[in-house]
Formats: sequence, structure tokens, C-alpha cells
Amino acid sequence: MKKLFLGICMVAVFMSCDKKTTDKTAKATDTDMLLQKIDTALLQATKQYEFLAEQVKPGQYPKTYHKDKDTLEISDSGWWCSGFYPGTMLYLMEENQSEKLGAETKAFLTDLQREQFNTTTHDLGFMMFCSYGNAERIQPNESYETVLMNSAKSLASRYNDTVKAIRSWDSAPWNKAGEDDLVVIIDNMMNLELLFWATEHSKDSTYYNIAMNHANTTMNNHFRPDYSSYHEVIYDEHTGKAKAHLTNQGAADASAWARGQAWGLYGYTVMYRATKDEAYLKMATHIADFILQHPNMPADKVPYWDFNAPNIPNALRDSSAAAVMASALLELSTYTEGAQKDEYLASATTMLETLLSPEYFATLGENGGFILKHGVGNMPNYTEIDTPLTYGDYYLVEALLRYKKLNTTK
Repeated sequence: MKKLFLGICMVAVFMSCDKKTTDKTAKATDTDMLLQKIDTALLQATKQYEFLAEQVKPGQYPKTYHKDKDTLEISDSGWWCSGFYPGTMLYLMEENQSEKLGAETKAFLTDLQREQFNTTTHDLGFMMFCSYGNAERIQPNESYETVLMNSAKSLASRYNDTVKAIRSWDSAPWNKAGEDDLVVIIDNMMNLELLFWATEHSKDSTYYNIAMNHANTTMNNHFRPDYSSYHEVIYDEHTGKAKAHLTNQGAADASAWARGQAWGLYGYTVMYRATKDEAYLKMATHIADFILQHPNMPADKVPYWDFNAPNIPNALRDSSAAAVMASALLELSTYTEGAQKDEYLASATTMLETLLSPEYFATLGENGGFILKHGVGNMPNYTEIDTPLTYGDYYLVEALLRYKKLNTTK
């Protein structure tokens, strides 16, 4: 009997080991297949942006594409998305050298540099750090550093020490803020990375402290008990008190606008990277868990444009939100362990698999030259609906590069 029992135990052990080996092999094979798909996608994206470069001139920033008219919509350098086009080209050139994209990037950076002195917007992180920040990271030089420092100074000029936050939008009837109000939107979390760079470069802690104060004010006032976020919060700039919680791009004031949740996730992940303050890591994981465990999150992990959109499951998806989420989750996974880490990696992988499918990933020459299809810009104002978006492209390419780095440098 003892021999029989030992034999059964040995078989069980071997079967368990064999299963673990099989699981690891299957996982490795899946990873290798996705890496191959990513390499192909990045090469195609490079060619796609070479095609896009033929459609515009320096100063004409691709904004979106209207399929029904077969026309590109462009902007000047003052539009909040102006940094994404050169930023995406920089990411692609880092992976696949391209003389055409090199010349295009240089021309657009030259045009964009005027925005370093723009004090009318909070979006200087998007505009200048996604462009000049990547340029300086890839090839550090004094001219890039000067532009970034001036950009950080311009952003810091919008800080209110009573509210302890950076003004997002200037008060206007359309955002429902009065003359003595200060508007903060969740998107503003994405601009703080520029301030951390500024302190690291200049050794002046002013920028670091502004970023921390803004993140703390947002953490205290923008989030509900379930860790979903409001889009817009209006403060009394004289008392610092939050007066109203609204939306401008979501389905309702109390809804969870998908890209807004993505901005928060990404922003607090960056906050933890920059400060190593556990409060920010907890915040990032709470936001991630809200997103991933939401009953309205589709199985393919590309969210509806709002988690509370009125016509789910027939509501439009937002590929740009998925791209931001995937990039953030990949980084967040490096700060977590165990089942939580596995969930973030698996979810980001599913997002990338879906976004690289023909449903979302454009073939060469289509989609106006953009990479990613089916983004939703501003549903309530009905602008950029079910179209490509420059920030969708930017964060998709960033996520693809992050996945490669995580899986090829072990």
C-alpha cells in the first residue's frame, strides 16, 4: 500500500510539474507571437507615418481624419494635441530608423518650440514633453533642455497656491466656471511629468512641489468612493474649496468617462514613479481595479467611450482610452506583484491584441495615415466621433514599445 501511495504521489508531482512546464511554454509562445506581431505593427506604423508626412507641411499638425470626405483635419501648434505627432514619430524612429520621419520631426519641433512660452494652457505636458521630452531623452542637448525648462515655467505659472492646483481651463460659460473660479480637469494629471523633469534638471524643487500638491488636491476631490473620477472640478480660487463636480466630455456629471479614467490611471502611475510615495501607488491600483473589474468593461478590454454610456452594449468604443490604459498598466505592473501584477499584464496584453486586430489597426494608406481607428474625442459636443486620434496613435506606440522592453530585456 505504501508503494502504491508513493507511486500515486510521484505521478501527481510529475503531472503538476508537467502542467506548469506546459503553461510556461504556452505563455512563452504567446508572448513570442505577440512580440512578432508588435514588430510587424511598428514597421507598418513607421510606413504609415511616412505616408501621413506626405499629407502635411510643417505647422500643419494632423488632428484627425474624416473618412466620409477623405480629408485630414489639421491644427496649428497651439492645439493641445500638437506634441503627439512629433512624439509618435520620435518613438517610431527610435525603433525603426527613417530619414523621412527624421526630417519631418525636426521641422515640426522647430515650429512647435514657440509654445514653450504659452501660459494660456495646462496642456504643455502633452504638447512639449511628449515631443521635446522624447527628443531630449533620445538625444540630450542644451536646446531641447531650454525649451523644456521654459515650458515647465509656463505651466507652473498657472498654479494657484490657495487651491494648490494648476488651472486647467480659463473660466468660461462653456465650462460653467465664474470669474473667481478655478477649473481642474482629470486630464491635467498627464502634464505633471514635465514638472518632475524640470526639478530633476534644474534641482529646483518648486516644480516637484507643485506637481505633488496638484496630484494631492486631485486625489482628494476628483474621485468617488469606487475610485472612478469626475472629469471637471470647479474650485473657489480664494478659499480652495471644491464647488462643483461636472463633466465636459463624459455621458453625465456622475458617469465614468473612459479616457478620464485612463488619464487618472496613467497620471498616478507616473506620480509613483517620480516620488515612490506609496499613496500614489495605491491610488493607481485602485483606479486600475475600478477599470478592469467594471461590469461594463468588454472582454476584449477596449472600453466603451463612457463606462456608463446610455446605449451599452451598442455604444461606441474608444480605442484611444484603451491605448492609454494599456501603456499605464504595463508600467504599473512593474510596481506590483503576484496576482495583481499578472492581472495588469494580462489585461494590457489583451488590449494590445485587440488594438492590433484589423478592427482597430489601419492597413497601409488607409485611415488618412493614422495608425489606430475608432477613437472618440468629445461625444457630448459631437466632435471627433469614431475617428483616428493623434493621442491614440501616440499611446499605442508607447505601449507597444513598453511591452517589447518588458519581454526582451529579462
